[in-house]
Amino acid sequence: MSTPVLDLQGVAFAYPDGHQALHGVDLHVHQGERVALLGPNGAGKTTLVLHLNGILSPGLGTVSISGLPVTKDNLLEVRRRVGIVFQDPDDQLFMGSVREDVAFGPRNLGLRGQELDRRVMDALEAVGMAAYADRPPHHLSYGQRRRVAVATVLAMQPEILVLDEPSSNLDPASRRELAEILTSLDVTLMLVTHDLPYALELCPRSVILSDGVVAADGPTRDILGDEQLMASHRLELPFGFVLSSRA
Repeated sequence: MSTPVLDLQGVAFAYPDGHQALHGVDLHVHQGERVALLGPNGAGKTTLVLHLNGILSPGLGTVSISGLPVTKDNLLEVRRRVGIVFQDPDDQLFMGSVREDVAFGPRNLGLRGQELDRRVMDALEAVGMAAYADRPPHHLSYGQRRRVAVATVLAMQPEILVLDEPSSNLDPASRRELAEILTSLDVTLMLVTHDLPYALELCPRSVILSDGVVAADGPTRDILGDEQLMASHRLELPFGFVLSSRA
């Protein structure tokens, strides 16, 4: 089998105050997979994500991206390969125009001229925001800003796109539009979410992280349909949501 795009082996991590957030996590994601990372608050999801691009380093175990170890010496390339879209788009948008925000990362890699322009417009086209390239980000709706935040990461041509609660604070139309964009992207996807219907819509595979360990890993429909598993990890589908029996 090919080298995983994302490979965590025995990853354990404790914060300086002694809190053990991860207890030996094994997780392997291959090219083109769309995986939802589920779990209650405090399960270790954010801690795990911060290991993917070297913001945190494991006390034990290893993390690698397409065979490249996530170490201090490799951080520049790791952060190109792993694009993280934060929950609040305003954490990623700080320039005077949409175009400048999307160009920021590739420009720091040394791209200039037509190559940079093409990279920016390709990313904006992918999220349906090319017509807004010269608008100030703060003039956009929240849903539009979230799409531009995705474009800032896509412009780096990452191998894996990680999104933290991508559906939060979106109205139903914006939520659906973002889902359509994400399913159209030719990139490995990891979704960190409490929105279980969104996980079902976007990700064929789900992983439950609970108390710093992988508690379940399998088809999303099977996991969401296992009432005992869901209850034991404080996961609930929305009231009235019916899990259909379709394959």
